[in-house]
Amino acid sequence: MKPYTEKEVVEKLKDFEGWEFDDNAIHTAFEFENFKETFTIMTRIAFEAERLEHHPDWANVYNKLHITLSTHDAGGVTDKDFEFASIIDQLIG
Repeated sequence: MKPYTEKEVVEKLKDFEGWEFDDNAIHTAFEFENFKETFTIMTRIAFEAERLEHHPDWANVYNKLHITLSTHDAGGVTDKDFEFASIIDQLIG
């Protein structure tokens, strides 16, 4: 799977509110009511990650969740990352 160029990623991100491109990956962050709500959405995302066989780099502190997506074996951002970002946005929507 061929990674997108930086220009292509930036163009595609116009359709993704709250996502940014940096360091060869796409990133977003969310803030929830509390830890339980945050952990619940992380669990839902984890099930999708397993289904897609594509796992995020993420960090959670209390009610904040930071997510980074890139396709490591392709060396950058690919269709897999945009598909997953779309699913994450739908889950959180």
